Amino acid sequence: MPMRKASPLIAALAVALALGCGGALAQSPGLGKPIDPADIAAWDISILPDGTGLPPGSGTPAQGARIYAEKCVACHDADGKSRFAAPLFGGGQITDISASMKTIANFWPYATTVFDFIRRAMPWTQPRSLSDDEVYALTAYLLAQNKLIGENDTMNADTLPKVRMPNRDGFIIRFPDRM
Repeated sequence: MPMRKASPLIAALAVALALGCGGALAQSPGLGKPIDPADIAAWDISILPDGTGLPPGSGTPAQGARIYAEKCVACHDADGKSRFAAPLFGGGQITDISASMKTIANFWPYATTVFDFIRRAMPWTQPRSLSDDEVYALTAYLLAQNKLIGENDTMNADTLPKVRMPNRDGFIIRFPDRM
């Protein structure tokens, strides 16, 4: 029986496979630069419900009132009834899913979530521009306006996670092992 020659297509596939595997086993494509741990830390600002991740600092409702008047009232109005978002103060029982019924007092499950949201997203025109002390003060002001803490209470990494929000048990914990 005569021996068959390998087809040129099979030879081409074998070469392509060898070249492809070689590239996959190389150390790196040599693009970019290694990321510095300080660069990662600047974006790793997650705050867990138990307070893990809260930065140093503190603030009072009185300090927060001054910051609110300066940096927040343009969007949220003095009474916290924003034209753009859910109201910040008050709120009775939630009877439907509309955002207009959800406030800090009746919806948010953790005071640390209020801090985290303000720190990441406010003011809307300049997110992440507030200092940690300003965020603690604003959080204290909002909690006091909602009668969840006293007017003279100080919020910091120790006291903030201890604030018991009325709707704390109204949520299913997404990652219970992280609590």
